[in-house]
Amino acid sequence: MPHCTPEQLSLAALREPLPETDRAHLDGCAECRAEVASLRRGVDALAVPQLAAPGAAVLPPPSVWAGIAAATGVTTAPRPEALAAAAPPPPVAVPPAPAVDVPPAAAPERAPAAVVPLRTRRSRLLLAAAASLVVGVGIGAGAVALGTGDDDGLAVAAAALDPLAGSGASGQARVVERDDGSRALELTLDAAPLDEGYYEVWLLDEAVARLVPVGVVQGGGDTTLELPPGLDLGEYPVVDVSVEPLDGDPSHSGESVVRGVLES
Repeated sequence: MPHCTPEQLSLAALREPLPETDRAHLDGCAECRAEVASLRRGVDALAVPQLAAPGAAVLPPPSVWAGIAAATGVTTAPRPEALAAAAPPPPVAVPPAPAVDVPPAAAPERAPAAVVPLRTRRSRLLLAAAASLVVGVGIGAGAVALGTGDDDGLAVAAAALDPLAGSGASGQARVVERDDGSRALELTLDAAPLDEGYYEVWLLDEAVARLVPVGVVQGGGDTTLELPPGLDLGEYPVVDVSVEPLDGDPSHSGESVVRGVLES
């Protein structure tokens, strides 16, 4: 069956319904899912309220009308109530974007960024297998349990995310591998909402010199992020969540709130 057309991929990224045949192909095609996830990264970034909500209305200064009057010879001025009626309505708050079944994928690896150095972990992962169940045992700051898997795939690695620089944030992450070989990062983040900016997830090497962006997350709740095919988690085992300003710069800001090391 041929791959989905660019128009169909764009509709899927916008979460519009597709014909049944195209939906079935997308469910089974890792290449098309990765393309949708790449497009959806921008969609989810724009779903951040600070990006999506319009700004407050700004009325023109009196000098604007004075210039119009001088150029046209008009001797009257607009009434204050007319200016108020012409102003756009106040912006409507945009709710956070929900977790999606085809989450944002990572962009190509970028040049090294100035990131806070990796701290010694305060927790370790302890696994105990019993029949078909794997139970996580908490140690120190806490550990993360790997499950035997569900309809979404098998958990192959996990990490407890510890706060950095007194952020007060925390979280958990695990990598799930599906039957078709594709992988996703399931992340739970407990962090305060941001007045400006947004949270972004990265995978770093242990030297904190190279990094791969994974996707945008909200400050509270669960998010599933698609991992790029071929990414070696042995080279990028560190899960990092940063605060990114709304400045159009795609590189790491250097301000991380939580971090942890994936262990299988």
